[in-house]
Amino acid sequence: MVTPAPHRMPIAEGTRLFQPGQECPGYVVVHEGTIRVSITAENGREIVLYRVRPGDVCLQTFSALVHGTAYTAEGLAETDLVIEIVPPNAFQDLVLTNADFRSRLFGAVADRFSDLERLVEDVALTGIPARLARALLRMADRADAVNLRHEALAIEIGTAREVISRQLAAFSRSGLISGTRGVIHLVSRPGLKSIAGEI
Repeated sequence: MVTPAPHRMPIAEGTRLFQPGQECPGYVVVHEGTIRVSITAENGREIVLYRVRPGDVCLQTFSALVHGTAYTAEGLAETDLVIEIVPPNAFQDLVLTNADFRSRLFGAVADRFSDLERLVEDVALTGIPARLARALLRMADRADAVNLRHEALAIEIGTAREVISRQLAAFSRSGLISGTRGVIHLVSRPGLKSIAGEI
């Protein structure tokens, strides 16, 4: 767990930063790395809500500080991190007295809400092929490789591992991807973009 500190802290990949029911220690500023924020339903299915990178706002932290409530989701260090935790009182002072901080904060919050709206639209209105195609395009590296196992992709789009395995097999038969468990190579970006609705 992370405890408040008035300076930058290195955090190792895989560290759980917060979890449901935990009190918020302060406003988290990410200087390096990525935090993955996810929720788990009663049936055990997990879905990624968003990621927090340098310059981003964690809505969980923002909401907890504004309303004085506990976290309702889990935050995990997806990579090694360098973070800073601004104590609640100092955060409130910045919001009240620093116009530049307030403007950047509210702008980042608005951007994050847009991300969540897209997530809700994806889950509620978009089929598995399009959701998976979007995830593969979003997460591919410069070599067009996605280094994720089927379980991780299932969490990414909020479905079951078996569903991911079947859909990846269909993509492979169609010549859109290649590879084995753990590494997926994008063979046809245009084809995946067409399925994702991005063309």
